[in-house]
Amino acid sequence: MIFDIRFDFERRERIGLIEAIWGEDKSIDQLKRLSKEVLSKKEVVFITRIKIEKAKHLLDIYKQGKFYKDANCLIIGKNLNKVSTTKRVGIVSGGSSDLAVTLEAKLALEIYGVNCKSFIDVGVAGLHRLMSQLDEINTYDVLIVCAGMEGALATVMGGLLPQPIIAVPVSVGYGVSKNGETALNSMLSSCSPGIAVMNIDNGYGAAMAALRIIKSIS
Repeated sequence: MIFDIRFDFERRERIGLIEAIWGEDKSIDQLKRLSKEVLSKKEVVFITRIKIEKAKHLLDIYKQGKFYKDANCLIIGKNLNKVSTTKRVGIVSGGSSDLAVTLEAKLALEIYGVNCKSFIDVGVAGLHRLMSQLDEINTYDVLIVCAGMEGALATVMGGLLPQPIIAVPVSVGYGVSKNGETALNSMLSSCSPGIAVMNIDNGYGAAMAALRIIKSIS
């Protein structure tokens, strides 16, 4: 049975953001049909949570596409309506285990032409690593902070820097980390005021939150 999948082409006009395609639960045929439709409208295809096995089928058709293995993201085409801004986003992560979420956020921002940089392995377990890069991190206008385990990095950043901070709990950690639930609860309970918190592993959502902020202050 073929189900009708409707891409939200009006989203850009409403809120200035294009729709990403969630690849994990869609079939190869659904992804092929969606990609063809999106490209026919001269929009960029951005598929998140897609494994290489599915991506290969699309790359056989669209040679210009690029699969980012570390992020499980596939991009086909270009965004012809990028954001005109000088604002920059810093993406800070506690450890290399947070790389997939961090890179998903970075790719989502780069599609819009937003200047961003990742700061990897600056978690609180080795606080000197964060402090050694804090001056550079402070030059960015919006910060996305990705962390697993107890998710303390977002609170530390919120207590040190004044920028808008978007915290992303990551589903890494032992035992009671519970696939990111502990980090999520910790970030929601943060004593640093004004931190915004995304759902677990939602790097794309964090990027879109950062983009909304940038568009409002540019």
